[in-house]
Amino acid sequence: MVDPEIKAKLSSYRQSIDNIDAALVHMLAERFRCTKEVGVLKAQYDLPPADPAREEYQIERLRRLADDAHLDPDFAEKFLNFVIKEVIRHHEAIAAEHGGKETA
Repeated sequence: MVDPEIKAKLSSYRQSIDNIDAALVHMLAERFRCTKEVGVLKAQYDLPPADPAREEYQIERLRRLADDAHLDPDFAEKFLNFVIKEVIRHHEAIAAEHGGKETA
């Protein structure tokens, strides 16, 4: 049998984790709403779906933020790269819908 105090602590931590996960989902949804608007603007002006200079800047920025927050910068970079790839995929699809270029 697990000590009731330990069970209560565990439950409290898990509730916090659940709340954070919900916030992350909502933040990602908002981020993708904004990046969709960027994709539409890029398609309208025939700009490429990918922006390597912006991506490099964002990766460096996120690594610094992660380090300051005591989060593994390599993990933060992997996460951002995953998000960037998804954004580029969306931008390519938007460009294709607008008759623009599909390649990065």
